[in-house]
Amino acid sequence: MEPKLPRKLKLFSLTNIVIGDMIGAGIFTTSGLLLAQLHDPLLLLLLWVVGGAIALSGALSYGELGANFPRAGGDYAFLSELFSPLTGFLSGWVSFLVGFSAPVAVSSLAFSEYLIRTLPETSLPEDHEALKKIIAIAIILVFTAIHYFGLQSGFRVQNILTAIKIALITALIFCGFAFGEGSLDHFIINQEAGSRPANLKTTGLSLMWIMFAYSGWNASTYVGSEILDPRKNIPRSLLLGTGLVTLLYLLLNLLYIYALPPEDMKGVISVGGLAARSLFNRTLDQIFSLFIALILLSAISVLIMIGARVQRCRDTRLYPHFSSFPLS
Repeated sequence: MEPKLPRKLKLFSLTNIVIGDMIGAGIFTTSGLLLAQLHDPLLLLLLWVVGGAIALSGALSYGELGANFPRAGGDYAFLSELFSPLTGFLSGWVSFLVGFSAPVAVSSLAFSEYLIRTLPETSLPEDHEALKKIIAIAIILVFTAIHYFGLQSGFRVQNILTAIKIALITALIFCGFAFGEGSLDHFIINQEAGSRPANLKTTGLSLMWIMFAYSGWNASTYVGSEILDPRKNIPRSLLLGTGLVTLLYLLLNLLYIYALPPEDMKGVISVGGLAARSLFNRTLDQIFSLFIALILLSAISVLIMIGARVQRCRDTRLYPHFSSFPLS
């Protein structure tokens, strides 16, 4: 009873889905907060490596699942096949409410927040909060319309947004190391008086926050019914996308530490903006806010695209009263 969807998506578009879903604002806000607890930049880098290895392990597992069950829906489809339709049904509602609706809303509000920062204060109305909500709602409606009108138009826009995202991050990394005013001395551990090395509990909690930044490595499995040659392209897209994001995350963290002394980096939320300002010795608040806003656009687009493909439970023999409730 699964709807027949045309299998048109190739490896390039699938990999862009994974990259677009994984890279959000987390990589630009997490490291400074974690360093305040870890007190060791090398340990911070090690945890980002471990987080990438865990994400790659998940990508391998989901690649196998996606190759064997190439259906739309991701977790919903896998749990329905492997355990029971009820398990898939419950997972689908969790995905609908927590996995997609909430992140779309938060990312859209974050986009509007960063976009407002790029505008001159004199051009803004007194009630900024209302304007932010209007912008957030508008961007959701725009991407909903784009993906509503067909697979080709939706993925064309997504590919462009992901290409812009990768280009911006690559340019920041290259320019930072090539022309920025940083120092390799920042990698040397200089334990402050009174501070203790992070214990196992703190290290584990830090790794948990890092894994949030890596979330999204299973994104291409949600469009399994529309993938050309899914047995090959699903595993490849997950591994390529997750591997590239892991590499970019490590390079960005190396850039942060190269740009900032650990003491200046600790506890800073906008660590990416502070690193850019330190590297180029000028205030880049508006430019960096636009940078983050453009990066968030790709994540919003992916969430709207794959969230709509979570299927509804259709096993009317066991759960006839569930079949009329769409999950997304």
